[in-house]
Amino acid sequence: MKKTLLKVHGSGNTFYLYNSENEQEFDWVLLTKWLCKKENEGGADGLLLVVPSQSADAKMRVINADGSEASMCGNGLRCVARFVCEKLGKEEAIIETMKANLHVKKEQSLFEDLPTYAVEISPVSFLLNTLPMQYKNQTQIQHETIKEFHPSIEYTAVSVPNPHLIGIVDVHYIQNISHQQSLAEYLNGENEYCIDGINVSYVYPMKNDTIFVRTFERGVGFTNACGTAMTASALVSKQNGIVNSAEVLVYNPGGFVKCKVSQKEEQYQLTLIGNATVVAEYGIEIEEHQYKFVSRKETGEQIQYQRCIDYVKKETEVVLS
Repeated sequence: MKKTLLKVHGSGNTFYLYNSENEQEFDWVLLTKWLCKKENEGGADGLLLVVPSQSADAKMRVINADGSEASMCGNGLRCVARFVCEKLGKEEAIIETMKANLHVKKEQSLFEDLPTYAVEISPVSFLLNTLPMQYKNQTQIQHETIKEFHPSIEYTAVSVPNPHLIGIVDVHYIQNISHQQSLAEYLNGENEYCIDGINVSYVYPMKNDTIFVRTFERGVGFTNACGTAMTASALVSKQNGIVNSAEVLVYNPGGFVKCKVSQKEEQYQLTLIGNATVVAEYGIEIEEHQYKFVSRKETGEQIQYQRCIDYVKKETEVVLS
């Protein structure tokens, strides 16, 4: 049978998006692993599955490239937000995710005419058992050195709801990824701290309202961008005085986003704003567990996004040189 998928991305974090009325229609793990192979049209970071919801306008599931399932994905949610809003002819919607129903809305473009969406990132917790993570007998790790990880980098652990370890670093650790890679691979393998793995981000403060973030994402590896990681990094930076603005500009290898950080009583309210780009529409033949691409139609949107990338390269030249 022939099915249609979209290839989409938020900040260069690339996915296939498939809309189904039947959540059990296919073996999503096998399909995702095949779609994400580099030799198949360049691969992707995962599959965004859009299915009916009993409590929201639609439900999103996120299958990572290795077949594992993420509880949330900020970059992917923006792409799903656009798909659902355009399908329903609305500018705002509620999307069901694994841990929460989240508000999404169309926003003014961040760059030229790029389709741009704002998505709620929630829930937020600094309790280690929500990641889950364990370190000695602590209940939290907030902006502190962990000698087992590095003698001087200050780390914060937070779930949003994906688990994140955020390190504030100098530019050397952005330009040279070896330490971050070594730590992330360890924490996503057999280890005593994170039994389910963790996303590891290194954050370099550029200005009082701007940071650069590089993320090693569990189930994926180094990625152009991770939406929940960028939001978590903005939160940690604001919380610890690294930035002093409620709206943080976040650069990453795949582009840039804006993250809004506010607090009401003891609850953090986080919003991720960025592009939702549709690269192409694909036709795929599926017969049992055999898959084959049969058509591809470019949208032309990636041409404009490339101009955004060129702009980001100029803005981050000092960081990445």
